[in-house]
Amino acid sequence: MLLTNGQVRLLFIAQALYWVCSMVGITLTSLVGVQLAPYAGLATLPLGLLVLGNLGGVQPISIYMQRHGRRAGLMIGAFCGVIGALVASLGVWWGSFTVFCIGAVPIGIYQASARYYRYVALEAVENQHKGRAAAYVTGGGVLAALIAPELAVWARDALVIPFLGAYLVMVVMAVLAIILLAAVQPGEIPARIPNGAAVMRDLLLRPKIFSAVAIAAIGQGVMVLIMTATPLAMKFCGFDVAQSSEVIRWHFIGMFLPAFVAGPLIDTLGAKKVAAFGSVILMISAVVALAGLDQSHFLISSLLLGTGWNLMLLAGTTLLGEGHSPAERGHAQAVMELANGVLGAVASFAAGMLIVNAGWESVNIGLVPVVLVGLGIMVFCTRPARQTSS
Repeated sequence: MLLTNGQVRLLFIAQALYWVCSMVGITLTSLVGVQLAPYAGLATLPLGLLVLGNLGGVQPISIYMQRHGRRAGLMIGAFCGVIGALVASLGVWWGSFTVFCIGAVPIGIYQASARYYRYVALEAVENQHKGRAAAYVTGGGVLAALIAPELAVWARDALVIPFLGAYLVMVVMAVLAIILLAAVQPGEIPARIPNGAAVMRDLLLRPKIFSAVAIAAIGQGVMVLIMTATPLAMKFCGFDVAQSSEVIRWHFIGMFLPAFVAGPLIDTLGAKKVAAFGSVILMISAVVALAGLDQSHFLISSLLLGTGWNLMLLAGTTLLGEGHSPAERGHAQAVMELANGVLGAVASFAAGMLIVNAGWESVNIGLVPVVLVGLGIMVFCTRPARQTSS
C-alpha cells in the first residue's frame, strides 16, 4: 500500500517528520526549561503549555477540515509547527523563558493536527483496507524512533548556542511537512455539517462510538502514565540517562513498528479482537515490570506497553469510523482525540506524584483494573443488538 497508494505514502512520511519534531521536543524541552526557567519548579511549564495547545487545537482543526477540506487543515497545523519552533528558537537564542513558553503553544497545535493523519488515510482506501491504511500511516513513527534520538543529541550542540540547533531542525521538519501535505487530497466536504455540543453528546450515546473512544483513550492514558513514570522509576533505581534513553527508544519502536502487523490483523480479524489483544499485551507489560527492576525488565515492559497502545489506538480508530456518517466525521474524530488528549494530559501530570507517593509497583498494579474496564466497555457496548436489548 505504501508503494501503490500515493496518499498513504505522503501521510506516512508526514507522520515521520512530525514524530521527529515531537521526539526532539520530548528529549530536550525540559532540559531547556531547566536552563531558562527562573525557578526550577517551572522547568516543565513549556511541556504543559504544549499539552494545552494540543487540547485547544483538536476540535477547531477537525471542524475546520470538515468545512474546508483535509489539505487546508493539515497545512495550517504544520505551519503552526513552523511558527512555534521559530519562536522557541528565538527564546533559546535570547535566553528568554517567556518567549520559549509562547513557542510551545503553536507546537501543540501542530501535534493536534498530526493526530488526524491516520483518519485521512482511512478516506484514501476501500473499506476492506482501512485497518492497514491507518496502521501504516501510524507506522511512520518508526523512522523517527530510529533517527530522532541521535538527531537530538547532534542538534543540541550543533551551534554555538546550546539547544538552538535542535529547534531549527524542528523548523525544517515542519516546512518539509507543509510541502508534502500540499499534495494531500482535500477529501469530501459534506453539504450539511451539524453544529454544537449536542452532536458530540449524541455520538457518545452510540455504543460503537463510545466503546471506540473508551478503548483508545484508556490505552492512551495508561501508556502516557507508564511512559512518563519509567525514567523516574529508573532514576530511583540508579540507572543513568543513557540507559533510560535506550529504554524509551524501544518504547517508541513498540509504539510504531507493530502497526505493520496490526493493520492486516484489523482487516482480517476485526477491530474488537485486536483491541482485546492490545489490552492483554498492556497487562502483560505490567507483569513484566513487576517481575524485576533490571534494565531488561524496564526495556521489555516498555516495548510491550508501546505495542499494546498501538493495537488499542488503531482498533479504536477503525471502530470509530464504522459508527458515524460523513457529515458527523469532524465531531466524531474530535471526540476521540479530545478524550485521548485529556487522559494523556492527566496521566502525564499525575505520573511524578504517583511514582513518589505510591511507587512503581503500585502504578503497574493499578494499570490492570483500568485496562479491564476499557475492555469490558468495548465488549458490552458492541454486543449484537438482540443481546443488548435483552
